[in-house]
Amino acid sequence: MTPRGRPRSRYKEPNFRETFPLTERPSARVGQDDDESGDEIHPDSDASLLRRHRTKSYDDGEDEEEDETKSTVTNRSIIKRFLLFMSRSPLLGGSTSAQGTASYGALPELSPRASQQTSQSDACGDGTNKQKAKSRAIRPTASFASFGTRRRRESTSHSRTRFRRASMRASSPMLMAEPGHPAGLGGQVGGVLPLATSEDEEEVDEEAISTDEVDGNDPPDNSPYAQVRASVAATDDTSASINTPRMWILSLICALLGSATNLFFSLRYPSVAITPVIALVIVHPLGRLWDRLLKHSDDPTESFENGNLVRRAKLGRDSNPSTKTRLRLWLAQGAWNGKEHACVYISSNVSFGFAFATDVIVEQSKFYHQDPSIIYQLLLTISTQILGYSFAGLTRRYLVRPPSMIWPGTLMSTAMFTTMHSSENKSANGWIISRWKFFLIAWSGAFAWYFLPGLLMPALSYFNVITWFAPRNVVIANLFGVSSGLGLFPMTFDWAQIAYIGSPLLTPWWAAANVVGGLVIVMWILAPILYYRNALYSSFMPIISSAVFDDTAKPYDVSRILTPDYHFDHEAFTKYSKVYLPITYVLSYGVQFASLSALVTHTVCWHGSDIWQQSKKSLAEDRREGKSEYQPVEQGVKNQSSNGSQRSSRTNTSVEELDSSISMGGEDVHSRLMRNYEDAPISWYLAIFVAMLAIGIFVVEYYPVYLPWYGLLLALSITALLFIPVGIVMAITNQHSSLYLICQLICGVVFPGRPVANMVFVTYCYISSAQGIKFSSDLKLGHYMKIPPKLLFKVQTVATLISSITQIGVLNWMFNYIPNICTPDAINGFTCPIARVHFNGSILWGVVGPRRFFGEGALYRPLIWAFLIGFIAPILIWLVGRRSSPGSIWRKINLPVLFGSLSWIPPATGLNFSVWALVCFLFNSYLRRRAPAWWGKYTMTLSAALDSGLAFGVLVIFFCFLYPGWGWLRGLEWWGTRVYKEGCDWQACPYKTLGPGERFGDVK
Repeated sequence: MTPRGRPRSRYKEPNFRETFPLTERPSARVGQDDDESGDEIHPDSDASLLRRHRTKSYDDGEDEEEDETKSTVTNRSIIKRFLLFMSRSPLLGGSTSAQGTASYGALPELSPRASQQTSQSDACGDGTNKQKAKSRAIRPTASFASFGTRRRRESTSHSRTRFRRASMRASSPMLMAEPGHPAGLGGQVGGVLPLATSEDEEEVDEEAISTDEVDGNDPPDNSPYAQVRASVAATDDTSASINTPRMWILSLICALLGSATNLFFSLRYPSVAITPVIALVIVHPLGRLWDRLLKHSDDPTESFENGNLVRRAKLGRDSNPSTKTRLRLWLAQGAWNGKEHACVYISSNVSFGFAFATDVIVEQSKFYHQDPSIIYQLLLTISTQILGYSFAGLTRRYLVRPPSMIWPGTLMSTAMFTTMHSSENKSANGWIISRWKFFLIAWSGAFAWYFLPGLLMPALSYFNVITWFAPRNVVIANLFGVSSGLGLFPMTFDWAQIAYIGSPLLTPWWAAANVVGGLVIVMWILAPILYYRNALYSSFMPIISSAVFDDTAKPYDVSRILTPDYHFDHEAFTKYSKVYLPITYVLSYGVQFASLSALVTHTVCWHGSDIWQQSKKSLAEDRREGKSEYQPVEQGVKNQSSNGSQRSSRTNTSVEELDSSISMGGEDVHSRLMRNYEDAPISWYLAIFVAMLAIGIFVVEYYPVYLPWYGLLLALSITALLFIPVGIVMAITNQHSSLYLICQLICGVVFPGRPVANMVFVTYCYISSAQGIKFSSDLKLGHYMKIPPKLLFKVQTVATLISSITQIGVLNWMFNYIPNICTPDAINGFTCPIARVHFNGSILWGVVGPRRFFGEGALYRPLIWAFLIGFIAPILIWLVGRRSSPGSIWRKINLPVLFGSLSWIPPATGLNFSVWALVCFLFNSYLRRRAPAWWGKYTMTLSAALDSGLAFGVLVIFFCFLYPGWGWLRGLEWWGTRVYKEGCDWQACPYKTLGPGERFGDVK
């Protein structure tokens, strides 16, 4: 019984090695519908000969040579049809439709030597093309993108899976893993296994990134999204080593050093941060050096299954090795590869960011003069850092497994792993340079260039060139400034400014269009109108500022409204001043309010049905003891007409076509490959939630934080309610919707006058969500890299615990050994600037309280209408979009992104958004359409090179030039270091000024 749509073979296998060598050019295809195909056919190809054979009539008097040619063509057609049929046959007689595809299961790569030997043994007679013989070697599973344009778009009667089944030999060191029993015989590690890429099969067609039609009866052989196909291999090596001493030691070293360093510098101004991408770059040569120092050529053969060592041959020369040899062999397990590299990077990603709870401890210790114990510090930090795991693990079905949840931020990392662990190189729009060389050149250029805007000529970074001609003109500074202006002239030469809100190369253009649309409407149109009309007294303050002001247009001094024990002094507040906000600050609050309510209604309208179906499917699978069935990727939005009927067989929807109506259903090749690994039980994540909740309740009840236990439950309820909507937006658009402000407001309303309670509430609410989103992103990275979920769970948990303990130790060391820390008199700039900003926020929202901002008769009360606007607007857009044609602009409007992205302003300015959007358009719209092969090969690599080059440049400049305080550097003053500061843009001049003793607002 053959699968539907697949022709039966009526022929026995001929001895084709003795008959004719199979020659095929990339443009030649043979099948039953060649006559209808409109593709160009090479005149010397088999298809061309077959076409001539079908159309030409032969006379009885034809010579013997013509008869032989006719027979040859017929035999070739028979052979090709038989091989085509065999390539579609199930591997082991399974029942799932996925088994008929070339990417089902896992086809590990061979070592270079084995690949070469197999290639030579597959030569087909005399005259066989060498390149053809090479391509017949055992290879990783073919990539969908590599063959996309070779498929006939007119034919729908055959399966679209036309990939050639690789030859399998008993002598091969690695075998195809049986579905459900990966790498049953165990792979032999004989060298470094390079990570497979989509370029490892055949020469990449320059149109391969474009959308291709796929038969709806068969699942696609790669991700249906072009951005994923360009960065993630559609293959898996189940015999690769992962759970090795090398991986764990490097992971722990990165977690220790990265978390300690970032915590240390977070209390200093100016600060510097070590990002995980630095660990990604540095750890690769360390892993290779590890192998070179510890591995010997005569070491016994090792076998790995699912990343674990399962068998090692005995030493032939010594049946009783010494303790030193056994230790060396234990340390030298496996070979450094992309999966180990990914685990080390993930451990860095979850540990490098300094814990938000340490800011709470700093504020309690230095500003509120409390004395928190070490036990309290550890419990608060560990519980807030790890609670996010439970939310990430419990929502894997919605945020990790669906192919439509692409998580663009992870694609830069996967592109880096591909670049570092693959030596393959194919031409892309005429570019033949390898990804690794391209990365090194771009990285070196980014590193060297940053010395100009970062040290020698900062004017290239703050390129407010229009204000240079009229430095004292306030209006020009307001409109064209880049420090305190709207940035209407988007120009900068600093990648740090361009990527301030994230790398533009990772964000889909349609999402960036939403962001820039919000920028234009809210910040470039509405803000100037309100500002120059002096709405809410905004003309007396800078148009953009991170500070809040009193009625004398000076930054608000919160110390004047507090008692000596840091309680709110109402009488002092009445005598001093109300709190006033700059106009962009006001609008930022408004769009954040709208974003919060829009997040809920947008998710319910566009994804509510999918979430419900996924929930029912999950419950059904649990009743069947977790034995889930394969579900192919559901057909995309372009398959739906306005009434929901099918319109096309197109499923390979590119990232450019992602919009609000994408579906969560179905699986792709990566989901099928991950079925080879045992999933982490849901009970593990539930156990984490229960344990951390118990610790959190103990912390808030036993220690003097003045937050009742039901306040903690309220904080976690907010996180649980909004986690999936926030995760969907982040997974699709690479834009994070922050809950920081809404957490402060809710706690300020429910628990007024409790600043410490406000800080702890925000920590449990906001950090649990932010950490959970980070963990979900890492789970998706592990999904792309085919890391066993149970091992990934252990890596994330251990790294987080180590970093939490390390940061508490470093923090208390700094308290004891840095004089006057967190005061203006602190040595070397350790004034705790971030903690002081959070302290001021806790005073405003925890002490002054939201009611004095938005209560009855308050100046900013109209902002609460933004909640209603954000709630209704997505419903209206959904009603229009669901009736519009596929690809309509209404389907691409995403209000949570449009509103939520503007929460970066302030401190970001219009410059950061506008230049970011221009670069995104250049790469993810223009280049993606004009040079798709170049875009697919180099874009993610370029993003990684620019980000890591910038990070290293910042470190070198800080530690080598700024931190030592060289005398010659303090004397480095010239036009390029002064011109951008000489004007109202840098000085944040207001449009209106007050005279001596004058006030604005309610007091005249």
